[in-house]
Amino acid sequence: MDGPTIQSRVYRGYAIAAGKIGFPADQYRALDANNPTDVACKLQTLSASFNAQDMKYGKPSQYGKPLWYCLIDGTQVQVGDYLIQNDSTFFIAAMQPLLPILAVECNRTVTFYRPQQQAGVGAQGYGGNTAANETALAQNWPCSLLQAAKAANNPVNLPGDAKQASWGLLMPAIPGCVVIKNDDVVIDDLGNRYLVYSAELSDLGWRCALTESET
Repeated sequence: MDGPTIQSRVYRGYAIAAGKIGFPADQYRALDANNPTDVACKLQTLSASFNAQDMKYGKPSQYGKPLWYCLIDGTQVQVGDYLIQNDSTFFIAAMQPLLPILAVECNRTVTFYRPQQQAGVGAQGYGGNTAANETALAQNWPCSLLQAAKAANNPVNLPGDAKQASWGLLMPAIPGCVVIKNDDVVIDDLGNRYLVYSAELSDLGWRCALTESET
C-alpha cells in the first residue's frame, strides 16, 4: 500500500467520523482579495468537527490558542478554505500528508490598506498617512487576531503612558498575489487600527505582527 492510498483512507475515515460526531459547516473559497465568505464564495455544506489539538476530545480550547484539529472530508477541502459552523469561523491552515488537518479559529475580520508612496523628489504635498490616501489591498478577511504576550513602551514615553500592545494575526494567503508588507495598515471590524511591523508568508498562510496605531 502506497502513501496516496493511505492518505485517501485517512480522509475517508475523517469524513465518516465527522458524519457521526460533527455539525454542519458551510465551506467557502476566496475568489479574489475581497470577502472570502461572501455568498458567491460558498461551495457546499459539510459535516465537520473541531478539537483542541489532541484528537481525543479531552480538553477545551484555551486563551490565546486559535489552532484546532479538524475532522472533515479532506478530499473536499483545501488549504485556505473557510468553514463557518454556527457562530464560529475557521480557515484550513495545513493539510500535510498523513497528519491531522490543521484549522485556525477566527475572531476578527480585517481590511488591509497600503499607505501612499511618495514617487517624486523635491517639494511634495503632505506625505502623512491618512484614510484618504490609503489603497485597499484586501477587504473583509476573517482572521485570528490575538494579543501577544510582549508589549512595547509607548514611543512618547510620558509618565502616565501605558505600554503599546502587540498583536499576532493569522490568515490564509490572499488570491491575486497580494503581498502584505511592513507599514501596511490593518483595520478590524471594531474599528481598531494597527500597523504591520513584521509579515511572514509560509505554506500555512500569513503570520503578521501588528502594533496598535492611534491615527
